Amino acid sequence: MLALIVLVGLIGGAGYYGYTWLRDVTVPDDYTGEGSGEVIVEIRPGASAAEVAQILEEQGVVKSARAFTNAIDAAGKSSSLQPGDYKMRKGMSAASAVTLLDPKLRLLAKVTIKEGLRASQIYAELEKSTGKPVKEFQEAAKNLELPAAAKGKVEGYLFPATYEITPKMTASDILQTLKDRHDEALEQAGIASRAKALGFTQHQILTIASIVQAESGSVDDMPKVARVIYNRLALNPPMKLQMDSTVMYGLNKYGIAATDAETKSDSPYNTYARHGLPPGPISNPGDHAIEAALNPAKGSWLFFVTVDPKRGITKFTDSEAEFWKLRDEFNRNYQGG
Repeated sequence: MLALIVLVGLIGGAGYYGYTWLRDVTVPDDYTGEGSGEVIVEIRPGASAAEVAQILEEQGVVKSARAFTNAIDAAGKSSSLQPGDYKMRKGMSAASAVTLLDPKLRLLAKVTIKEGLRASQIYAELEKSTGKPVKEFQEAAKNLELPAAAKGKVEGYLFPATYEITPKMTASDILQTLKDRHDEALEQAGIASRAKALGFTQHQILTIASIVQAESGSVDDMPKVARVIYNRLALNPPMKLQMDSTVMYGLNKYGIAATDAETKSDSPYNTYARHGLPPGPISNPGDHAIEAALNPAKGSWLFFVTVDPKRGITKFTDSEAEFWKLRDEFNRNYQGG
């Protein structure tokens, strides 16, 4: 009888230890609670739930990768992980970690770069959004790969759009993103073949587009402004462009009307004093301005005046006498505003 009790005890003990072993195997180590401290976790594009789990374990966010994969499977979110940077805590339960990997909680700074901003203005906008000083962007711009025609000047090659910027992106990363978006826009516009068909280089088209962007009162006016530029350049002898926007850029000033003294500056961007296009873009044009430069409206206009700057009303003419009347109309509106 004693032997039987011992045998039953042994079997019972084996069963208990077997259950404990099985539980340890099937229930992975996991922390409890919300954790503490702070750690930034980056999920790279294309990372699987298993790869993310390994990263979380290595960074001390969860106790085991398996606990996380079990938790995210249970939540039905294995396929909803999105790349980006996330603020996590160390020593979190796997379930809590899953909740913090919600795409809505990604650490992103959204910045909108408006059409027609100069590079210096773009740097200032990026400083506001990212906290990185303007000097970092100025230095980063020196290392961007640009066409030889740009002669190291980034102006015109930073595309206006809305960007999502993560904390780990450097100033160089950010500017490269703007430049890549610029290259993509030009490729989509088919600038290589279309510029050649017009008899201009891509750099010249960007220069024209930047003037169009600066001088147009509305998107609808852009193709007409572009036509005025082409008509002046096509005259024999060519007519000076006489664009106030280029004069102001060369003087590092802002304004819509250059003074008589300003139009006498020796800047290479002074199109009152020099024939032809300025050496490069005077701003960073958007899609509409680039398209207008590639597809100008049909017309014989040689002059235009934004007679009402507040409402963006621009009038076009091929008559110099009419142009002076339009200038008088502008002066009345501008001085009255």
